[in-house]
Amino acid sequence: MKKVTHIHTAKSAKLSTPTDLGGRAREAVSNVINPLIADAFALYVKTKNFHWHVTGSHFRDYHLLLDEQANQVIAMTDVLAERIRKLGGTTIRSIEQISKLKHISDDNDAYVAPKEMISRLLHDNEEFCHAHAGST
Repeated sequence: MKKVTHIHTAKSAKLSTPTDLGGRAREAVSNVINPLIADAFALYVKTKNFHWHVTGSHFRDYHLLLDEQANQVIAMTDVLAERIRKLGGTTIRSIEQISKLKHISDDNDAYVAPKEMISRLLHDNEEFCHAHAGST
């Protein structure tokens, strides 16, 4: 049976969390998973950027593919953040924190050819997997 840990926040509200983890372990879990969440947000924004700006003869196929991919990426963030909270840790609270924790590079190019978009996203997805292999 798991014990219930009461975590006090800055406003003295209690978060009752059934966990066997101590404070250091909760912090360690947060420190490992939060960069994963930050990268997922960055990958989501990059994927939506390309979804919104794709052009060319394969517009419809790429547009749909990128939308589906973006939805799958953003779905990860909620699962991961809720896991951290369930264990009594704290998770990302701002765009600034995402910016500090992410490894995925921004893409501000005014124009990217459709095949290059796919290539960049393939690279970023591979980096996402390699950077966080064994993290969770």
